[in-house]
Amino acid sequence: MLKMDYKKIKPKKIYEEVAETIYEMIRNGQLKPGQKLDSVQQLAESFQVGRSAIREALTSLRAMGLVDMRQGEGTFIREFDTDQITFPLSTVILMNQEDIANLLEVRKIIELGTAAAAAKRRTNQHLMAMEKALEEMKAASGNEELGEGADLQFHLAIAEASQNALLLNLMNHVSSMTEEAMKETRKVWLFSKQTTLEKLAEQHDAIYKAIKERNEEQARYFMKIHLENVEAVIQKYYQQSN
Repeated sequence: MLKMDYKKIKPKKIYEEVAETIYEMIRNGQLKPGQKLDSVQQLAESFQVGRSAIREALTSLRAMGLVDMRQGEGTFIREFDTDQITFPLSTVILMNQEDIANLLEVRKIIELGTAAAAAKRRTNQHLMAMEKALEEMKAASGNEELGEGADLQFHLAIAEASQNALLLNLMNHVSSMTEEAMKETRKVWLFSKQTTLEKLAEQHDAIYKAIKERNEEQARYFMKIHLENVEAVIQKYYQQSN
């Protein structure tokens, strides 16, 4: 008797189930463009899951272009064409090593200019948002999920400070894709070693100080150093994984 080879079924993660539920509510019209979602805490209580699962679900939906996560305001459903949202959520995170390298290259192209623009146009309110993210990153030592979220908020706060809506939209999309694609590598390397955590903290502080001092060239330079370090860490991960 011929033995069949069947594809193994991987169990869905909690955040994927949450994301798919919200995705279906958007697709069938229960959630409409412009509508504000409940807070992370309220959603966690409604779904009876942890807040980290809700954050990951919202990040996946943002990577698909279905929601906007506005700092200090909340998460809103975006305008969309219902005929276009037929692809599965899993396609968002199916990225290989080359895709991730391309994403890192795009980040360098975008974020160096964004940091310089932030140094030129930032307000005290923008600085407060960056400070809050930095404090959360330092307080999250040993908790990679909280650390990842605070890291993302820091970079988005810089994009907000650029006061360029197009840059902010680009950063929202690129950072979401990067966060999803590199979730496991970041857990293994960026948030596991104390020396790496300390280096990341120093780099973020340097970027923040340059922006605070309105030094565009220094902001660009320290962002370049930071992203090159992230790139080196990811490359090291793949080298040791192969």
